[in-house]
Amino acid sequence: MEKERKSYVAHCLVLPYPAQGHINPMLQFSKRLVQRGVKVTLVTVVSNWKTMNNKNFTSIEVESISDGYDDGGLAAAESLEVYKDTFWRVGPQTLTELVHSLAASGNPANCVIYDAFLPWALDVAKKFGLLGAAFFTQSCSTNNIYRHVYKKLLELPLSQTEYFIPGLPKLAAGDLPSFLNKYGSYPGYFDIVVNQFANIDKADWVLANTFDELEQGVVDWLLKIWPLKTIGPCLPSMFLDKRLQGDKDYGVSMYNPNSEACIKWLDDKPKKSVVYVSFGSMAGLSEEQTEELAWGLRDSGSYFIWVVRDSEKGKLPKEFVDTSEKGLILTWCPQLLVLTHEALGCFLTHCGWNSTLEAVCLGVPLIAMPLWTDQITNAKLIEDEWKIGVKAVADEKDIVRRQTIKQCIREILENGKGNEIKNNGIKWKNLAKNYVDEGGNSDKNIAEFVAALAHRCTALN
Repeated sequence: MEKERKSYVAHCLVLPYPAQGHINPMLQFSKRLVQRGVKVTLVTVVSNWKTMNNKNFTSIEVESISDGYDDGGLAAAESLEVYKDTFWRVGPQTLTELVHSLAASGNPANCVIYDAFLPWALDVAKKFGLLGAAFFTQSCSTNNIYRHVYKKLLELPLSQTEYFIPGLPKLAAGDLPSFLNKYGSYPGYFDIVVNQFANIDKADWVLANTFDELEQGVVDWLLKIWPLKTIGPCLPSMFLDKRLQGDKDYGVSMYNPNSEACIKWLDDKPKKSVVYVSFGSMAGLSEEQTEELAWGLRDSGSYFIWVVRDSEKGKLPKEFVDTSEKGLILTWCPQLLVLTHEALGCFLTHCGWNSTLEAVCLGVPLIAMPLWTDQITNAKLIEDEWKIGVKAVADEKDIVRRQTIKQCIREILENGKGNEIKNNGIKWKNLAKNYVDEGGNSDKNIAEFVAALAHRCTALN
């Protein structure tokens, strides 16, 4: 066992918050670490692991801890607030037990790479004398805003119409994350995103799923206060640098993508003619917004793929039945394969950070239709800073009307502005690839992290 332990640089426990959008980037980063000789054990909650499909990785070990809801996870809890309180109590206990167990079996961990949503994991790491690295699955821009709230440098409720936050462009109050511009909404999530910074000064590293040029100003600002390393974008290698052979997907899915039907349908469509519509795995549209989107898609005259989860299908208008000629409605689909298909014209998105980064890396024009949390700020960056899309603006009732949706689709697919957006998309796509490719800044940062990890582990031993 001693000989086996010395065959790798270090042993990292990687602990994501138990949601698909948090697991994906941390798992991709883990693959990069394994490539460089680091042993990785993915730590997920019991309920999460039971529901995962397509557990497609062999070089990463897996262990489970409890969130207090082993048979159902968040869905089994009375509310998010109750789930958080339970997980924050049970999680540290079961992570402590896991660290003990690994050490006793001759497979001790050296470092905990934890989702910044779970700051208690750093306390557990330090209790055992382990190294700790916070991993941000959202943008540096958003996290700098939340940090300002935590430090009480940005007072709530909001009282100004515009804000100047270091490293960021001027932001209207409506460009700030929904937990701020709709203060009091989702108090459980508000506590999670703000308290990411409760003990971050004790972290040995802060890792961010972004790349320097995409968020240059805020990255430069945060480098002054944190041991920050930008290590993104964390996408499967075959969509970027192609240095990890066979790395074509994230490796796990909590859903069953209908890949064959989806790609077969796309194969029959003209180039750049299809609108792909998806709002991620968490938030849902209201019935009124669902109806407006349905008729907006139909009125645009474009082909479309619309991902509508089973729990949301009841919101579709009853008259919106025969979409067979122009549309395909699925409960889930292989997003990366859709985004790289030659038939794709644009992506109508909620602007979650993973979806945003995928579009950036693949050069896909966006229609930004944010719903909540960091998506609001991401939409601002997409339209005004990176210029890779247009924002579908909501009315005074917070509904994006069908005419707006139709207009945005035509603006991307038919008008001259669409060409400018497509050209900007190609620019960012090339930059993203260069950053993760050999010798790129993100690649260098990962190499420096592994070298420092190896050095610190040797010193500790």
